[in-house]
Amino acid sequence: MGGPQKTAGPRINDDIRAAKVLLIDENGEKQGVMPLSAALDAAREASMDLVEVSPNQEVPVVKILDYGKLRFEERKKKAAAKKKQKSSELKEIKMRPNIDVHDYGVKSKAMARFFEAGDKVKVTLRFRGREMAHQHLGMELLQRVKEDFDEVAKVELEPKLEGRQMTMVLAPR
Repeated sequence: MGGPQKTAGPRINDDIRAAKVLLIDENGEKQGVMPLSAALDAAREASMDLVEVSPNQEVPVVKILDYGKLRFEERKKKAAAKKKQKSSELKEIKMRPNIDVHDYGVKSKAMARFFEAGDKVKVTLRFRGREMAHQHLGMELLQRVKEDFDEVAKVELEPKLEGRQMTMVLAPR
């Protein structure tokens, strides 16, 4: 094989190793099979680059185009794709088993906001002191949360008790 390649990606101009190539001109029209030197001359005439589009054919396919512009377009596409993808975060909402009606309203509004943004929500219920004797109250509260958000979220992790806290994870539908 030839020497080490300078860049990752397609071979261009003098890096192309084939003796004969199938040339496609800058307008996307097939010019046929020709010696590499003729294809390079055609590219120089158009003051553009000769880029190897599919190197693994018997006769490699080369195209006349502006390589700098091609790389720019590809980078732009990658950036746009990266921008579109949203990573969902895990937000945590902490409650107590004997939470006040109004406080519950505030917490559930925040949870609704998180689901709209596409985030998962971990509901943590903390038991203090004698509240441990009334775990059924905590279970009822988490059941209520589950029912309130049934249309917008599904339970990803059922409520479970870990030490003095009960947790449940919900994910947007």
